[in-house]
Amino acid sequence: MANVLDQLATFQPLTCPEWRQWLAGHHASSPGIWLVYYKKTTGKPRVSYDEAVEEALCFGWIDSLPRRLDDERAMLLFTPRKPRSVWSKLNKERVAKLLAEGRLTEAGQLKIDAARQNGSWDTLTASDALLMPADLAEALQANPIAQQYFTAFSASVRKNILAWLASAKRPETRARRVREIVALAAQGKKAGNYAR
Repeated sequence: MANVLDQLATFQPLTCPEWRQWLAGHHASSPGIWLVYYKKTTGKPRVSYDEAVEEALCFGWIDSLPRRLDDERAMLLFTPRKPRSVWSKLNKERVAKLLAEGRLTEAGQLKIDAARQNGSWDTLTASDALLMPADLAEALQANPIAQQYFTAFSASVRKNILAWLASAKRPETRARRVREIVALAAQGKKAGNYAR
């Protein structure tokens, strides 16, 4: 997979209008782009993370993988949002703001409509609210040490673990993740993206 990512073009806009113009011209045809930006500490003109994400959402795109480029610059991968891609509470709030400001394009609205239809719009609602799913609650209750460690994790860690669990597409994947969460929590370790 890294090979495919390395073959994507880079683009370094210095202003939001430049980034929006690129998206307007390429959102329907490009497989993705590495957005290059100066680090905040350089004081050089740059598109901020929040600005970049907002513009991408306007066109149905999403950020994913950050990479260091050099001492002054980093880059962030932006790609078209996949049909079953989950929506965080923060991104839902962002698109509500973009819609109210009249900045959301038809392409962005189509991604939102598809997510609402296929259920991916609500996949993270429970984890964003730190609501414990029944299968995980039952497994943690059966292992008091794991439950103690899990509840001691910070809210942000628990939210990320719950989101990782919610993103499982197949029942057997979800069951395996529940077992992994409990097994690692019993050792005071975090599952999901933290375990890598």
